[in-house]
Amino acid sequence: MKLSTRDAASHFSKPDPNSCATLIYGQDAMRVALKRQQLVASLVGPQGEEEMRLTRIPASELRKDAALLADAVRETGFFPGPRAVFVEEAGDGLAKTIAAALEDWRTGDAHVVVTAGSLTAKSALRKLFEGMKSGFAVGIYNDPPSREELEAELSKAGLGKIGGDAMTDIVALSRVLDPGDLRQTIEKLALYKLDDPDPVMPEDVAACAPATTEAAMDDVLNVVAEARTREIGPLMQKLEGQGVQPVGLVIGATRHFRTLYAAASDPGGPSAGIARARPPVFGPRRDRMQRQAQGWGAARLAQALEMLTDTDLQLRSAQQRAPAMALVERTLIRLSMLGAARR
Repeated sequence: MKLSTRDAASHFSKPDPNSCATLIYGQDAMRVALKRQQLVASLVGPQGEEEMRLTRIPASELRKDAALLADAVRETGFFPGPRAVFVEEAGDGLAKTIAAALEDWRTGDAHVVVTAGSLTAKSALRKLFEGMKSGFAVGIYNDPPSREELEAELSKAGLGKIGGDAMTDIVALSRVLDPGDLRQTIEKLALYKLDDPDPVMPEDVAACAPATTEAAMDDVLNVVAEARTREIGPLMQKLEGQGVQPVGLVIGATRHFRTLYAAASDPGGPSAGIARARPPVFGPRRDRMQRQAQGWGAARLAQALEMLTDTDLQLRSAQQRAPAMALVERTLIRLSMLGAARR
């Protein structure tokens, strides 16, 4: 039986004890592995592996000895409780072996969990599992998790109280992080809020989200965007001391002002534009960039991007003779003065 995304989520969290097997396949091995871990944990519980109620069979071993799977499915465990057999990285060549092992499956036998890479609609493995009455085939695609899946993951981590704006940030974060990094971020957030009765706020998400830029670079870009011209020189010295390259600084500045321009140009206004920014902007930094976009306006931000593009071209030119960092500093000062002129 082929499961839809909604039915698959229910199956992974609470599998039917009378189901015999599940095929999980997909191009992204990390996504497949995370779903397999969730299903196995739901089948055998947190102590299942320690109690030897989980048997792992690599596909390479099963190709050598087809009886391994049938024996594992029907064997009696030393500890009471449901059992599972995990066949890793299977291919279409094992379809007949798996079918034979499940032919006489009875309630009480081990649930067989099979993982595979990307499979076409004509795949023998897919046809086998999709044709079963008590077996399931689940395709895992590179789509970000739904809000319901995120809420279930947060609840599982002990994060039951999530503020509305914080949930918006978490959803945005799930769109840009791979599944492994997202899970680590949720675990970090759960640890950060341990024994804290207050709901998760955007500031908490911002504190736990993976860093996307250097703090010192953020400082100088905010100083420029807020027209605090006198503070640019000392911060530039700090950046140069940290080994930040001029081209990297221009790229960072271009990214910052492009985000502001997209926000200022958004039909829904700067608030909606910042909410749609990719990578997402969190917590106090989001409010700060929203104010910057609103203060500059789309026209002046377009001028700022032109200046940064010209500077980038000069830095990459073979005829450039002026010191690169000095050239960048001059551009940032001109940007700050342009921002001051709007007032």
